[in-house]
Amino acid sequence: MSTLIVYLAPGASHDTEYDYVLSHDGQTVAASGRTTAALLPTVAAGEVVAVVAIQALSWQSVQLPKGSIAARGAVPTPRLRAVLDGLLEERLLDEPQELHFALAPNARPDAPVWVAVCERAWLKAALQELENVDRAPNRIVPEFAPESSATGASLQVIGTEQHALLVRSSDQGVTLTPLNAGPASVLPNEPAPKLLAEPAVAALAESCFKRPVELQQAAQRWLLATQSSWDLAQFDLASSSRLRTLKKLAQHWQSLRHAPQWRALRWGAGALVLTQLLGLNLLAWHEKSALQTQRAAVNAVLTQTFANVRVVVDAPTQMEREVAALRQATGSASGGDLEAMLTAASMAIPANRSLLALEFSSGEARMKGLKLSSAEVTTLSTWLGRQGYSVRTEGEALVLQTRGRP
Repeated sequence: MSTLIVYLAPGASHDTEYDYVLSHDGQTVAASGRTTAALLPTVAAGEVVAVVAIQALSWQSVQLPKGSIAARGAVPTPRLRAVLDGLLEERLLDEPQELHFALAPNARPDAPVWVAVCERAWLKAALQELENVDRAPNRIVPEFAPESSATGASLQVIGTEQHALLVRSSDQGVTLTPLNAGPASVLPNEPAPKLLAEPAVAALAESCFKRPVELQQAAQRWLLATQSSWDLAQFDLASSSRLRTLKKLAQHWQSLRHAPQWRALRWGAGALVLTQLLGLNLLAWHEKSALQTQRAAVNAVLTQTFANVRVVVDAPTQMEREVAALRQATGSASGGDLEAMLTAASMAIPANRSLLALEFSSGEARMKGLKLSSAEVTTLSTWLGRQGYSVRTEGEALVLQTRGRP
């Protein structure tokens, strides 16, 4: 899945040029550069991630009151925003209403939690600029964030020779100081952590720390930042919970469709679908073949029994018509004739019953005066059902019909 990373530095405006990174797999840098918002690359089947510069963020650690957050990982609510306003009001130079807050991922109400703070108006303006050119970010992540104790502290030297900055990230937070402040002021009583530096300030970093440094381009740093679980799009910058869920599902779907690590799964799923389609087609062919065989057998019975039938259109209907014509020609009674119906009924009607009236129309006999009980009607219906007749009562009349007559 392709990823477009847009770097948001303080002071961005409508004519600002943005640093960007393009990655096709989320792991390596495919292209990078600097241009206006309108000329940023497009990623039709991917995501856009905004990386907020370290200079635009400050970090505060707070202990949330019990009940302020429903559960670990819950979506921040307006009520929680009011709680943060109260907790941070005395620590901040600006009014809380002018600032944007974002909680650390998987924040818990029973432990201290980190809060990222930045200027709300600036961030909104930068996001709106990207949205105006159809580059609306799917996520907003910090350039640096407090690291877990398991990861340990890290040091990075960024900037230029004239303005080199030292960034220290650990579970104690993120600090930004000029490199000329000296390493001792930021590493009291700690073992030497991992040291990285941009190529432009690598020599300065080695001179200051008296040890080799690992080179890291800014583009590589921003790409690593996108792998963070942070998302600064919270509170008034967040979509509704339903839209946020849909956005995450869309991201997972795009990753599943394009990410190299899911290639084997995609091939396997494709093979499974193809196998199922082939199996269904084979089953349909087999059923169609069996149906054609049965139809051919029925047609053969019709043409062999009635040699005068040359063309078979509807074998059952033609068979019924030919049988009826043969019966009429020979004078044989059918199951719908009165004689056949009375003969079948007499086998089940009690001997001590007699008819008072009888009405007959084609395939239906209406008998009156039998005065059968419910049990006797049930017995009669069961017996005559086996002979191909249906039985019902209408008032005092017993109605006998050939099966299939409405």
